[in-house]
Order: sequence, then structure tokens, then C-alpha cells
Amino acid sequence: MTGGAASKKGVENLTRQLPRFGFGNTQPAQARRPVSERFKVFIQKNWMGYLFLAPFLILFTTFVVVPVFYAIGLSFTNFNMLQPPTFVGLNNYLLLLLDDQIFLTAIANTLVFALITGPAGYFLSFFAAWAINQMKAKRFIALAFYAPSITSAVAMSVVWLVIFSGDRYGYANNILITLGLIESPIMWNTDPNYIMTVIIIISLWMSMGTGFLVFLAGLQSVPKEYYEAGSIDGIRSRFQELIYITLPAMKPQLLFGAITAIVAAFGVFDIAVSVAGMPSPNYAGHTIVGHLYDYAFIRFQMGYASAIAVVLFLMTFILGRIVMRLLSSRDE
Repeated sequence: MTGGAASKKGVENLTRQLPRFGFGNTQPAQARRPVSERFKVFIQKNWMGYLFLAPFLILFTTFVVVPVFYAIGLSFTNFNMLQPPTFVGLNNYLLLLLDDQIFLTAIANTLVFALITGPAGYFLSFFAAWAINQMKAKRFIALAFYAPSITSAVAMSVVWLVIFSGDRYGYANNILITLGLIESPIMWNTDPNYIMTVIIIISLWMSMGTGFLVFLAGLQSVPKEYYEAGSIDGIRSRFQELIYITLPAMKPQLLFGAITAIVAAFGVFDIAVSVAGMPSPNYAGHTIVGHLYDYAFIRFQMGYASAIAVVLFLMTFILGRIVMRLLSSRDE
């Protein structure tokens, strides 16, 4: 055998032996393993993390995921809580969107409320947090701003009803009469022209909630080195710091605050009922959640109420996705 043939045969033998040592395979070793074995290895590596995550997953699935899908299924039925549900198809949705004029009024009231209190409460929370962050006594002032949000909506409405009382002794009427702006007291709680205004004012007062604390925490988490580098690059005023440094560094907090503002704006109910009653005069303070409560817990038409809940869920979900698209970075 010549030397060339021997070397060629040796190379072929070496090539055949390479897979035994993990070389020469185009397919990774992990991909060649059976699925059951890979799953077993994955569980062995990550079981502790999933063990800590299990309580949240169980509770979230039980009290959020399952009820949402159950409500979607129930929205296609007629269910009065006494008899078994009967399938009615899209009848609930057709009746809701085409024949229920009160629901259309509730949608209009909720959209007006959300378009005013959502953005206004969002920006008020942010600028209040930004202003408080510049002060020395941050904790005391932050507590004063946050306190109304931890008080129940019913309690706060009772306090505000003293201000908007319909007689001359109400603070708002007394001030307006004293200034000569009105001659007779305004019936703030029963006049359809003023009911939504009162609800919006009270809601804005109570809007300094979770979003406010998140904004304040986000402002305090921005590294001071960013501001020092900005001053070197030519940033001189607080407003420039806010635009070029603070806001870009707070995108996660801004997104969270926007989502909570949308959910709070579309979920208004307690304040409206406390101010104007259930139902309100001329349905001036009737909201989507109020309509849902009416059919679910007063009329016990759970199929129809589930259809209302699904429509409300879709509205908040779509708006939430739009806000996430606007405030999220491209790489997030």
C-alpha cells in the first residue's frame, strides 16, 4: 500500500470516529435527544423557579383566565341563574349593539368620561410626581397626594357631595351665589347637565393612585449620571431634562401608568352611583359597568351581562394594545 493510499484510509477512519467524540455532526446533541428526555432535563434545571411561580399561576388561572373564557362562553347563552343556560348564538350581541339604547348611552357617557379623565388624570399624576420629586419633603407630600386614592370611592363621594349639595349651603352653590354668578342653587346631583361634570371632578381628585406612585418611583430611579452627562452636552433647564432624559428613561413606568389609567377610566361605577344614584336621572351618569351591574345583579340576566363584559373587555384590550404600541420601544 502506498503512502498516499494509507493516509487517505486514515483520514476516512478518523472521520468515522469523530461523531463518537461529538464532532462532525450538523445536528446539535440536544436536538438528537428524545422529547421526553429533553423535557426531563428542562424540569430538573428549572423546577425551583416554576415552584415559586406556581402560586401566582394557579391563582391567575383560577380567578382571571378561567372566568374570562367562561364569560365569553356564557355571553352566547340565555342564563337567569335559576335554569340551565340555553344557547342563543349572537342574539345577546345583536340586542346589545342594535336595540339597547341605554347601553349606547352608557358607551357615550363612558367614552366622554374616559377621554377627559384618562389623559387628564395621567398627566396630572405625572406632573404632580415630577414636581414632588424636586421637593425636600417628598414623602409627606406624596402621602397627602396618594391618600384620596386609598379611600373608597363611596366615602370620597359623600365628602364631595357636601361641596356639590343642591341647596344654598353647598360650598359650590354658596361661592357661586356670593360671587353673583348664579341666582338660584344648581342641582348638581339631579340635573343631567351637571352630573357627569361632578363625576369627572371627583374622579380626577382620586386619580393620584398607583400610577402616581409608579411615576414617583420611576423619577427617583433615573441615574443622576444621566443628568450630569446632559449638563455637559448642553442641557440647561429642567424642562430640557424632562424631555431629553427623564421621559426616555421612564418608558416602562409611562406605559404602566397609561394602562392603569385606561382600566380605571373604563371601570368607573362607584362614584357615578354615589353621585347620581342607580339609575341616574336621564341616564346622565350611566356607565358600561353600571349597565353590567344592572343586568347581572339586579335583573340576573347573566348571559346578557356577560356580553356587556366581553364588549368592555375588547374595548379596553384594543386601547391597551394601541397604547403599548405607542409607548413601547421597537426593541421591546
